[in-house]
Amino acid sequence: MPPKNKTMPPPVESKDELIAWFHEGNKPRQEWRVGTEHEKFGFRKKDLTPIPYEGERGIHALLLTMGEKFAWEMVLEAGLPIALVKGAAGITLEPGGQLELSGAPLKTIHETQDEINEHLQQLGAVCRDLDIAFLGIGAQPKWPFAKIPWMPKGRYRVMREYLPQRGRLSLDMMARTATVQANLDYADEADMVRKFRLALAIQPVVTALFANSPFIDGKPNDYRSYRAHIWHHTDPDRCGMLPFVFEDAFGFERYMEYALSVPMLFYYRHGVYHPAGGVPFAEFFAGRLPALPGERPTIDDWAMHLSTLFPDVRLKRYLETRGADAGNSATLCALPALWKGLLYDDDALEGAWERVAAWSMEERVQLHRDVPRWGLGTPIPGGGTVRQLALELLDLARDGLQTHNARNANGCDESIYLKVLYQWAESGLSPADRLLKAFHERWGGRVDSVFLEEEFESFYGVCS
Repeated sequence: MPPKNKTMPPPVESKDELIAWFHEGNKPRQEWRVGTEHEKFGFRKKDLTPIPYEGERGIHALLLTMGEKFAWEMVLEAGLPIALVKGAAGITLEPGGQLELSGAPLKTIHETQDEINEHLQQLGAVCRDLDIAFLGIGAQPKWPFAKIPWMPKGRYRVMREYLPQRGRLSLDMMARTATVQANLDYADEADMVRKFRLALAIQPVVTALFANSPFIDGKPNDYRSYRAHIWHHTDPDRCGMLPFVFEDAFGFERYMEYALSVPMLFYYRHGVYHPAGGVPFAEFFAGRLPALPGERPTIDDWAMHLSTLFPDVRLKRYLETRGADAGNSATLCALPALWKGLLYDDDALEGAWERVAAWSMEERVQLHRDVPRWGLGTPIPGGGTVRQLALELLDLARDGLQTHNARNANGCDESIYLKVLYQWAESGLSPADRLLKAFHERWGGRVDSVFLEEEFESFYGVCS
């Protein structure tokens, strides 16, 4: 979303201010929360085509109706609605019209399930009137890029011009992928480091578990997670693995230095996103941005630049885990539950790190490279497969959540949300494997059925 209109803060004078921005995210354990974001593809029910922005049944109409009917505050850019806000939650647009719920930071996964249910009920009520629906999957299964409508957001216009110079699938990333991610807090710099390292090390395992994008252009694409494959061909300056995270000296300062070195996508002035010409943020920090000679960035410029970095784990004033394909209504809480169980319990975090600590950087990179194609069957360093490691991590996450012992009205703790992950790992069949099986055995080699079977609907967690 564009920054709100306000007085421009003063320019940043030292790197200490950039580092301090991360320290401001420090939170005591009792204030730790989990935020969940999920994206989904819209389609018109009459012909399965993507929903355009314009028109009486378009995204514009959907946002206006949801805002008016359910008391969301409208966010405008150039006079057009591009997002909705209510409290700490938001509904935003991705470049190709993917709709995202950016959930509020919540104490329990039970609250996350309630938040998702409310969102899907509201969305469903509007969709019925507009004869549209939304699909939970990691990559657009049917329509080529040329058929995808483009959303009227200034930052996306700049990205569309710049990113194809850096990666051949960058436009597919923008318009034809969807994800679910979990955002988690840290206590201090040391806590951030150990959480970041573990999350980055096991991100390929999460990618394999949640792999859910085996189709592109109406046919199988030879990958379990084509979404992850797309990210491998987007922009090496700002995507993928970060080897320095596993170095002894890693901390806020090292991440700052990385961010300073990454070319800027844009800068924002007077309500407009301007191309930055691929100049590293370090040049802007030194007053040498060609478009703004002598001007130094504000802390808002820094925060915006950080939002244009896309590694598998991203540091802001919290940690974003970014490696999972989007799924349907019944699976969305599995991701935040997994990460909460592993990262918010000391024993689980330590046990998981012991399992992967000895891997070399070359082994980590190889696993990261192989998982999009082979999924749960991918070999891991030291022997075994991702499937076997996933089961070990699930046991640790389950124990962590049971120790936390946050119970819903039915008396169930948060480990109930891991049930579907156990089903996938024990069977060795990720969502992608199940979709491929349906494609070959039930759908007659046509992907159209995926729109019906993976369509979003309200889901109430089963306590069992």
